[in-house]
Amino acid sequence: MPPAPQEGSGLTPVRSTLDNGVVVLAKETRKTPAVALNLAVRAGSICDPPDAPGASYLLARVIDRGTARRSADALAEEIDGRGISLTINVTRHLFSVVCTCLAKDFEDILALLGDVLMAPTVPEHELATRKGEVVSAIKQDDDSPAVRATEGLMALLYGEQHPYGRRTKGSVEIVEGLTRERLLALHAARFAPSELSAVIVGDVDAGRALDAADRVFGGWRAARPAPVPLPPVARSAARRRHVIPMMNKAQTEIAYGFTTIARTDPAYYAYWLMNVALGQYALGGRLGDSIRERQGMAYHVSSALDANVLEGPLVIRAGVSSANVERAISSIDDELTRLRIDGLFDKELREMKQYLVGSMPRALEANAGIANFLQAMEFFGLGLDYDRRLPGILGAVTLDEVHEAAKEALDPARATIVVAGPYTEDTGI
Repeated sequence: MPPAPQEGSGLTPVRSTLDNGVVVLAKETRKTPAVALNLAVRAGSICDPPDAPGASYLLARVIDRGTARRSADALAEEIDGRGISLTINVTRHLFSVVCTCLAKDFEDILALLGDVLMAPTVPEHELATRKGEVVSAIKQDDDSPAVRATEGLMALLYGEQHPYGRRTKGSVEIVEGLTRERLLALHAARFAPSELSAVIVGDVDAGRALDAADRVFGGWRAARPAPVPLPPVARSAARRRHVIPMMNKAQTEIAYGFTTIARTDPAYYAYWLMNVALGQYALGGRLGDSIRERQGMAYHVSSALDANVLEGPLVIRAGVSSANVERAISSIDDELTRLRIDGLFDKELREMKQYLVGSMPRALEANAGIANFLQAMEFFGLGLDYDRRLPGILGAVTLDEVHEAAKEALDPARATIVVAGPYTEDTGI
């Protein structure tokens, strides 16, 4: 058994790579008799065939509906009988299966999840049911100004054929046309031990966790998939604007954004602090204070930075009445211009650093939060001591570095803006 970490020494997870390439991260905690399992395969939506965006999302909806060893009913009975809620998510780069179980059930549940990931059968009747659910979800998205604005922004920023610009769920026509054979071929091509990171956090010692992972995944054999070609990201050189009229809606949604930097860029931490101050802190940082609190013209306003493998987006979102669309966009322009000209105040930067460092213990209170953190740490190659180094990294960021990030990223003359809701460009209402 690995030695128990000392108090205050950080997460200190144990990391091991199985002979077939599976990476296992184990962290022992004794707060509750439970274990969080987070299994992530590098097979996200970027792996969708060019003619079938949404294939990975549909696979995620049906992958737990039958395996070579277990029927859908048997899987459901085993999961429900233990009071477990299984979550399967697809992001641009990861296909994740996540749950929390009792420590006494951990080996059985890990074996079940391994079976789901490695040997799905995608029964035809289950696929038909899940197709219907996904089609309903797509139609709901098509009727949502918030989703239409955000997806429209991503398509403009990256192009509809770029993996970052495509709709994760695809379209009704594509989903209805996907076959069982197509989904199984996608699984066979992209799921492999070299692509899996298994994180185990909770009331189980690291040695037992590693042994269990080896029993479940050690015999898995599949060739390493070829890398997915990712086209370079081009920054917009001019301001762009697109309106999606949805005249039957009560609220208009604005998505305003830029492409920025990759997660591995050394400037990431300056960008992170800049974005927190701009629109993530408290009720929305500077944007929220100006547009929501002082001017009272937004139902919500915030910004989010998604630096990723490629240059990710910084997206500002606001929900307003149709009468306030132009004022809100102008106010966003003003806040960005002010930040580009003046940068942050010294007190403001100190508060942002304190906020991020202070939020870490809360994010790592539960086993699931620790597992999420360790997965991100592994995916971006941040190192096993990242949680201990992060406060120092943030502390070293200077006002000049944040100011430089703002000048580089937040030029309203290069902004891309999508407006969706009861508003038209011609009438201005």
